Amino acid sequence: MFTPQSFGLALAMMLTASICWGSWANTYKGVKGYRFELFYWDYAIGIFLAALIYALTLGSVGNNADSFLNNVHSADTANIYRVLFAGVIFNLANLLLVAGIDMVGLATAFPVAIGIALVAGTILSYILQPRGNVKMIGAGLLCGVLAVILDGKAYGQLSGNKAVSRKGLITCVVSGILMSTWAPFSTHAMTHGNTLGPYSVSVFLCLGALLSCFIWNFYFMKHPLVGEPVAFSGFFHGPLHGHVLGLIGGAIWSTGLVFDLVASTQTGVAISYSIGQSAPMVAALWGIFAWKEFAGANSKAKSYLALMFVFYILAILLIAHATA
Repeated sequence: MFTPQSFGLALAMMLTASICWGSWANTYKGVKGYRFELFYWDYAIGIFLAALIYALTLGSVGNNADSFLNNVHSADTANIYRVLFAGVIFNLANLLLVAGIDMVGLATAFPVAIGIALVAGTILSYILQPRGNVKMIGAGLLCGVLAVILDGKAYGQLSGNKAVSRKGLITCVVSGILMSTWAPFSTHAMTHGNTLGPYSVSVFLCLGALLSCFIWNFYFMKHPLVGEPVAFSGFFHGPLHGHVLGLIGGAIWSTGLVFDLVASTQTGVAISYSIGQSAPMVAALWGIFAWKEFAGANSKAKSYLALMFVFYILAILLIAHATA
């Protein structure tokens, strides 16, 4: 299987992962009047198909013991179940994050959910695979948390003093906690017993996410946290470009997952996960330049944005040097 043979290439893959994770939502913004719960079916199919394609191509280079199919055959069944469960957790966390944004806005949802996921996920991954300089990882995490908070404050300048509902806040907290736990499950599967390789992990994680849609997505279609219930028949009446964009969005997110996991073979999961979580910075760039979300923003919002980019860059540099 293909893996990076230098830290420079691994870092490039991790940064690409953060770009993918911060960009996939643009595909949904390109669809008007189409409920996210319906769009999400194509998205879930897209993440699985893309992961499978990567596994059968890059993950099968050389056809040795580490190649995708041979790795799946030799891996512990318990590790496969762990990664499937990680996909189930991720999918629920992702759906809750979107609902949280609808309820309390980006100003609260991102700092709470992504901040919790960044800190807790990295710490849990490091406990399972203690690779890298812990002090530099900690300093990088601190900078990352500050960047996420500043991102939320910048959005807060746009949304004003919007009241935060108790339900919305709890939703964001639960999303962040769940989002932080899928990485430790996949880390365990990659480091204990007869392990799964990064391509195998990506396939089973995305499969778990896809299968869990029949639980989580059906539930939220019938009992949405935001809006009215939506029937599954709406999926078949959705716009063609909505289906295409859903598949593309899933493929973009899955590319980020594969690149991040493959890079972790060179850096360790804690470091690759941390750098991947710079995705909110990428999303902010899209919001500023592509969607003009900050058009007419006041000077305080622009100052928060500038500081956010500074702290995210510091976070990436500190964590990147934690391998020393």
